[in-house]
Amino acid sequence: MTEGNVVNESRVSPEALAHLGEGHIAYVRQIRSEDVPGLFPQAPNLAPGMKLFALHAADGTPIMLTDSREAAIANAWSNELQAVSVH
Repeated sequence: MTEGNVVNESRVSPEALAHLGEGHIAYVRQIRSEDVPGLFPQAPNLAPGMKLFALHAADGTPIMLTDSREAAIANAWSNELQAVSVH
């Protein structure tokens, strides 16, 4: 078998993938104010059309909501989480 024919068959299960980085990694995602009630049901009603930033744990659990990406990253750092961005 030549080097060009090598296939990596290892797979990560969805359950294992969900737990990667748990307690260490968080991600920042831009959302619209219309998406807030589904992610943060306790949040007050917001005007439609606003761009916001949500910080999520590695498993997708919402942690906090803010109007600036920098504030979301600062919150991650203050909680000793490595923040990554999702586009």
